[in-house]
Amino acid sequence: MQRRLDFTAGLWLPPVLALLFLGVSQRVAGAQPPPHPWLTIPGGRGPGNGKTVVLIAADEEYRSEETLPQLARILAKRHGFNCIVLFGIDPKDGTIDPNVTDNIPGLENLDRADLLIMLIRWRNLPDDQLKHIVDYAESGRPMIGLRTATHPFSLKGGAYLKYSWDNKDPAFEGGFGRQVFGETWIAHHGDHGKQGTRGIVAPGQENSPILRGVAPGSIFGPTDVYEVRLPLPGDSAPLVLGEVTETLDLASKVVEGAKNHPMMPIAWTRTYRGASGKPARVFTTTMGASQDFASEGFRRMLVNAVYWSLRMESRIPKRTDVDFVGDFKPSPFRFKPNEEWKPGKAPAQH
Repeated sequence: MQRRLDFTAGLWLPPVLALLFLGVSQRVAGAQPPPHPWLTIPGGRGPGNGKTVVLIAADEEYRSEETLPQLARILAKRHGFNCIVLFGIDPKDGTIDPNVTDNIPGLENLDRADLLIMLIRWRNLPDDQLKHIVDYAESGRPMIGLRTATHPFSLKGGAYLKYSWDNKDPAFEGGFGRQVFGETWIAHHGDHGKQGTRGIVAPGQENSPILRGVAPGSIFGPTDVYEVRLPLPGDSAPLVLGEVTETLDLASKVVEGAKNHPMMPIAWTRTYRGASGKPARVFTTTMGASQDFASEGFRRMLVNAVYWSLRMESRIPKRTDVDFVGDFKPSPFRFKPNEEWKPGKAPAQH
């Protein structure tokens, strides 16, 4: 007579099959699910506890894949915000590759986010991904845009074509950048890669909560000033003007002449009222490259803007803690060819 094993609740199997089933069960039980193709940084103690910030890093030039994870760590570890960082991902291997312009997995995290921070450039996203960004923007929740967020989408078709940076329709001219953040791509105002940006507080904005604790002259970056059309649209209120400097050095002299007369705004606030009819607080800065983030004044302005965007300006201290979490050694901004992104780095390795 063949022996049988009483393996589980009424299931009788021959010995060989029972052992095989047991081994498979143990392997399945011990298996780890594949990591999400995004970076999650849980918040700790602080005023931001319980709030979720989604940061989207997807540009080819300004090293947002370095800057936004560090910003997320500052927000999480210094201020308590839960942070999720999304990237341009190569679907072939799941690694970060900003040159892939049609794939940002994880955008569904926006459905439950309290704040969106984005530094993205000319993405051509499929409708099922772009829908989450559009739905967020139209919901009345706050947004922060850095550098190339003024021209985030270069769309070739689809249901959201009006959000493309080059939209000429007067009803939504300039697409997402112009309508949400206050401007689309116009031109480099400073000499790109040769002239830097020194932040000068706009007249009348000395007591802005966003600039609380920002020392005069402490906002500086090697990225050049972007050109914008003046005046900025709607209720846009310039906070910081960009003084064009002769070189990329902090101690550089100012460029004389028309470049700085008038100076272009490099940081402003505004309101976006989308399909929901609810007014969203918006903060835009045309700075934001990884090397700009080395500026303590720039970091303080940006973290203060997070509080302001969430209507938490009463919680901004006299000197917001913006110390780096771990090492931060920013790479110079530049375009990188495809081969330099391989072998790639997964979001969890950041």
